[in-house]
Amino acid sequence: MLKITSLLFILLSFSNFAQVKGTVSDNKGNPIAFANIYVKDTYISTTTNDKGNYELNIKKVGNYTILFQYLGYKTHKEIIQINDFPQIINVVIEEENFQLDEVKINPKDNPANAIIRNAIANRKINSLKTAKYIADFYSRGIFRVKDLPKKILGQKLDMFDEIIDSTRSGILYLSETVSKIVFQKPDKLKETIIASKVSGNDNGFSFNNAASANFDFYENYLPFDVNVISPIADNGFNYYKYKFDGSFYDENNQLINKIKVIPRRISEPVMEGYIYIVDDSWAIYATDLSVKGSQIQNPALNTLTLKQNFSYNSITKNWVKNTQTLDFQAGFFGININGRFTYVFSNFEFPETFDKKTFTAEVLKFQENSNKKDDSFWNTIRPVPLTIEESSDYLKKDILQTKKKSKKYLDSIDSKHNKFGLDAILTGYSYKNSFKKWEFGYDGILNTSFNTVQGWNAHTGLYFNKRNEEKRTFMRLASKVDYGFSEKKLRVSGSFVQKINNSNNSFVSVSVGSTVNQFNSNNPIANVVNTVSSLFFKDNYIKLYEKNAIGASYGQEVINGLNLNLNVEYSERKPLVNTTEFAWGKKDKLYTSNNPIFPNNYTTPAFEKHNLVKSILDARIKFGQKYWTRPDGKFNLSDDKYPTLRFKYEKTFGATDNKYEYQLLSTQISQSITLGNKGIFDFTIKGGKFFEAQDISFVDYKHFNGNQTHIANGESYTNVFNLLPYYIASTNQSFFEAHFEHNDKGYFMNKIPLLNKLKSQLVLGFHNLAIPDRKPYQEFTVGLDNLGFGKFRLLRLDYVRSYQNGYAGDGIIFGLKFLNVIE
Repeated sequence: MLKITSLLFILLSFSNFAQVKGTVSDNKGNPIAFANIYVKDTYISTTTNDKGNYELNIKKVGNYTILFQYLGYKTHKEIIQINDFPQIINVVIEEENFQLDEVKINPKDNPANAIIRNAIANRKINSLKTAKYIADFYSRGIFRVKDLPKKILGQKLDMFDEIIDSTRSGILYLSETVSKIVFQKPDKLKETIIASKVSGNDNGFSFNNAASANFDFYENYLPFDVNVISPIADNGFNYYKYKFDGSFYDENNQLINKIKVIPRRISEPVMEGYIYIVDDSWAIYATDLSVKGSQIQNPALNTLTLKQNFSYNSITKNWVKNTQTLDFQAGFFGININGRFTYVFSNFEFPETFDKKTFTAEVLKFQENSNKKDDSFWNTIRPVPLTIEESSDYLKKDILQTKKKSKKYLDSIDSKHNKFGLDAILTGYSYKNSFKKWEFGYDGILNTSFNTVQGWNAHTGLYFNKRNEEKRTFMRLASKVDYGFSEKKLRVSGSFVQKINNSNNSFVSVSVGSTVNQFNSNNPIANVVNTVSSLFFKDNYIKLYEKNAIGASYGQEVINGLNLNLNVEYSERKPLVNTTEFAWGKKDKLYTSNNPIFPNNYTTPAFEKHNLVKSILDARIKFGQKYWTRPDGKFNLSDDKYPTLRFKYEKTFGATDNKYEYQLLSTQISQSITLGNKGIFDFTIKGGKFFEAQDISFVDYKHFNGNQTHIANGESYTNVFNLLPYYIASTNQSFFEAHFEHNDKGYFMNKIPLLNKLKSQLVLGFHNLAIPDRKPYQEFTVGLDNLGFGKFRLLRLDYVRSYQNGYAGDGIIFGLKFLNVIE
């Protein structure tokens, strides 16, 4: 019965309510995928699916001229009279005969060069013709996996077993959106999602959107992981060679030139393939261009192909992009994935101006119930028909979703997961109730490290999580137990976190207990790095104190772009001392004391035991912040056009001695700026001043993120000094620090013979620190990022030279991007 129902569903998916539909094939009967189909002199358009099927949304009877267009084939024209619906029009298209003698240009010059020069010269004129528009937008995304391995690095890979076939191949992800867009070049956008559909998730929202489809070859750059140079960019001749591969006349008797685009250096972010240019107007007729993942600094990506088709409207004299596909192949750890995003633009309007209030910070909005549209709605609005494979995927995953939501199924999955084995004592254990959306767990005892205060220390914990998937909120209750074997002391702490809602990202948290902390709350020394440096070299850089505290915090976005976070904590602070000289190497060397001020003083603590209340108000302003609005919350978007500004006010009171009370005002501004194809420039500037802080505890000083291990943790380099001793510049007065870094993203390195084979990125940096009564400290850095082999690019190497009233020192810093994951 199920097979019969499935067959009927698939057949009905093709017998929907499209008014004009059919199949496009070549003269051998092979289906033509991604053929461009549109009604002449209108903006009603669509494209064929993988099987050559199409649906064209014509709603009124009458006479129409329908054009069928595919690169490398002659444009086919169908003049039809529609008296009733539906209309079935199957079309066979013939290969184009390209003529090499159509263009008469000086034979001393490459004819393609002259065409491209004209295209570049007219680039802005052609771009302005479609600079403002309103349109309907459809997108579909599909990811497929092929020959999925059963294991990766010895771990089972069975999460997709129910949705792939016996060859371990199938669709992993399928989604669609229908929206209305309002756009003004270069990047002003307002999109309203009318319908959103995700296979296997009747409550899901597709992330397909018009902004992700905005690849404009009339701009100098195309926004991939690294900006890719357009073949008709102002500096296109610096990156490409061009070859004239012939020409043909379209249905409007306009000459179309086929130009082969050839990279001058394959190591650079450039594309390869064909661009079709209209003679005289020098507008784009179509593109068929590819880029490799290594060219855009994305090692997991193999290739990406971008195809665009433009239609001509003889009334408005405009060439308008109406269809686009983005195909990709990727692979990592033996997992091979391919996919396609299909985009259709239709029903264009070209207003002369937009109202000032048209474009706001809200760039995308999902209509209420946009993810609840039924099949009858989709059958009337979907411009590109589903293939049998796609229809089957929707059906199969809908059945699976119903099954997976049932208590019986979830309990059966949990019963397998919840089995307790002896290895769980070491590695950890969790008990789930998936139907009620909660989980209880234990962290295991393998997470150990070494420091000179606690000796070998192990920590474990218990936790309870409960989530609301529809509202995307959660609650977490956790405890942590930490034991130092040399110190012979047990510490216990607990925490509670509640995400309240996603409209303003509000949360509340409470913490209580006893913990061991670094003096610098930014934790500049990773536990694994300190363990190695201590045991092998007897360099115990980490300095610790004990805090017994209870605290609470609340944060939310007050208005768009402004986040406030308030934290209040009552704490008892205790100094700690070394309890061990244990080491594996350099046993004749003594560890330094746990006093960061006087590391060779083994009798005097860094501070005296005391209590106080600390309150911190932190404000973050993200200028120009844009966002999406969905029924389940607000999604803030990153934007490198504007900086992020932070203000912090810190005040202590209720101390055991008034001398520990102080006020601190500080600020920070940071930004990451994309400089075309020349890389990314990052900067962070900080400053602050203490008030009434002459005798405060060293715990509350301003500490700077130094580094004495020559190992970077892979996080931001614009927040750290690479050679500065950790506590040598700590201050209770005023401070100013600045960090600047430019990553060329391969702009220079790609041009240097031999070195370009490294596929690395040149990084230049400058760091400055100024505090009272101390000469300014500076660092100059030069390094290579994105180092590694094959698809594994996890290393960075920097040479650092420091100055303080003259040369201070130099060194090599090894950046290990996986250390923050280990921690």
